[in-house]
Amino acid sequence: MTLSHIDAQGRAKMVDVGAKADTERVAVAKGEVTMQPATLALIRAGGIEKGDVFSVARVAGIMAAKRTHELIPMCHPLLITEVSVDFETLAEGNDTEPARIGIIGTAKNVGKTGVEMEALVAVTIAALTVYDMAKAVDRGMHIENVRLALKRGGKSGEIKLE
Repeated sequence: MTLSHIDAQGRAKMVDVGAKADTERVAVAKGEVTMQPATLALIRAGGIEKGDVFSVARVAGIMAAKRTHELIPMCHPLLITEVSVDFETLAEGNDTEPARIGIIGTAKNVGKTGVEMEALVAVTIAALTVYDMAKAVDRGMHIENVRLALKRGGKSGEIKLE
């Protein structure tokens, strides 16, 4: 297998997607933030001093997805048609287990290249925002398991990873 972002001399390059057909593309990424159960309760109650954690993290993830090409050197600037960031409680936590919040990022476009990186960036920045907003009460939070869950569109069709 050859890497598409490396030229014949081994130098990094941006892939030429000019000849590819425009298709509808969707990517879903997921990630998790683990924390103390009391931190999750405080976030839910709106007791974090910096504000509404989920609302701010959602907006941060959406904004980040739109700037992915500025963060990752070989990503193309894309006309993203939709980005969403959602949260779910994966575990309430207890005296022996941490609480876990799941983050789901979805990016869509119609274009020549996919939106996997945009979905992954949305999840990652949303997770970092949760950490930033709640770190004053819980420095032991962990961001974990950021991954691509689904990719649809383009030559490879649908790839469902979970």
